[in-house]
Amino acid sequence: MKINVGSKNQTKITAVKDAVKLYPDLFSNPEIIGVDASVDLYGHPKSLEETINGAMKRAKESFKDCDYSFGLEGGLMEAPKSKSGFMEVGACAIYDGKNFCLGLSPAYEWPKEVTKLILSGEADASQAFKQLGLTEHEKLGAVEGGIIGFLTKGKLTREDFTKYSIIMALIHLENKELY
Repeated sequence: MKINVGSKNQTKITAVKDAVKLYPDLFSNPEIIGVDASVDLYGHPKSLEETINGAMKRAKESFKDCDYSFGLEGGLMEAPKSKSGFMEVGACAIYDGKNFCLGLSPAYEWPKEVTKLILSGEADASQAFKQLGLTEHEKLGAVEGGIIGFLTKGKLTREDFTKYSIIMALIHLENKELY
């Protein structure tokens, strides 16, 4: 069985591999391949709709010569009562060539100044963290643990954060009779 991931980011590919291992009845001998999917270079989704659309776009664009494709996207969503009004969430879209299965990760809040830079369009999350002097890294999503690893001091990694959105999307495939 061939599964494409709409990204060459090793963190996302690892999250798919880790999640798929939990479902041997759904995925026999999976071959998981990262595929370039065109996305806005310095964009950062600013709503749940944009985040889900980004995941769906990645899944659809990477569906080539495979059984399933997985699109993974992180972005902001409005969160009433939070300090900044927004939280970061991950979306997974699994595509079989006809239908999508969607899942979301847990959500967390960025530092207020990071959120401001993202919402203004001045930076994506990695750029904002660097501009604010919180990191030296250019692309925190590719760093071990990711930004969530930095914020939780290693208690939760980006791989695990992403894996939760995949598991939520796999509910549909594991329980087809309910959906």
